[in-house]
Amino acid sequence: MPLSCSDLSVMYGSRKALDGFKIALEPGEIRALIGPNGSGKSTALHALAGLIKPSHGDAWIRDTLVSSMSRRELAKKLAFLPQQPTAPDEMTVADLVRQGRFPHVGLFGSYGKDDEKAIDWALDCTGLSSLADRSLQELSGGERQRAWISACLAQEAQILMLDEPTSFLDIGYQVEILDLVHRLSREKNVTIVMAIHDINQAVAISDGISVLERGRLRFDGKPDALAESGLIQAVFRVKGTFVNGHEGTPPHFDVELSRPERPRA
Repeated sequence: MPLSCSDLSVMYGSRKALDGFKIALEPGEIRALIGPNGSGKSTALHALAGLIKPSHGDAWIRDTLVSSMSRRELAKKLAFLPQQPTAPDEMTVADLVRQGRFPHVGLFGSYGKDDEKAIDWALDCTGLSSLADRSLQELSGGERQRAWISACLAQEAQILMLDEPTSFLDIGYQVEILDLVHRLSREKNVTIVMAIHDINQAVAISDGISVLERGRLRFDGKPDALAESGLIQAVFRVKGTFVNGHEGTPPHFDVELSRPERPRA
């Protein structure tokens, strides 16, 4: 297992934000974490990435405790992209991606052939080679998000953690990012864990789904099994049904909207 945890809990003061979370990922797997706001998705990601200290339990990268690893050692194995990463607008795409090599060269180290090769590879994987010299302010929303993912790939980490990677993006850019995530998994064998709001995007792209509610794991399994469980309606407190896909396409959750009649004149 490239990444796993069991009985992982996190306290924020007297509130238990994550309660007994578990996960076990296969190489190249895409795992989606879904749940209402405040359900513990981001907390789970931060705990798995070693960014917050759990009150109980621990995460493992293969046979090594995440908590026992230095930040630099961990960054060679796991890359984390927060919801709203920031960098100077005048920074170029290439300079941003070069930052992904810091775990390998250090803050003041020199870049060798292997580093330049990794940077070129990351730019190529994300389709940004032709935009390498552009500043971040010249990029569209989707291009900028791809640049950040490219920086993560330059770390040469085989685990990529994404916190709401499609938030604040127009639908076209959302599709662009999800397509990139799928290609990284299938073509580069990168294991991906992402917190995501859109249920249908999670079902469409993921190999497995973890549903969280109030810090507790309510479901851990395949998208098809989730569609049959009836949990979405209960956890998200919505009316709706999963519609079976056709010709191998995944099921789609249709929300039932309330349409009050317009008052008569």
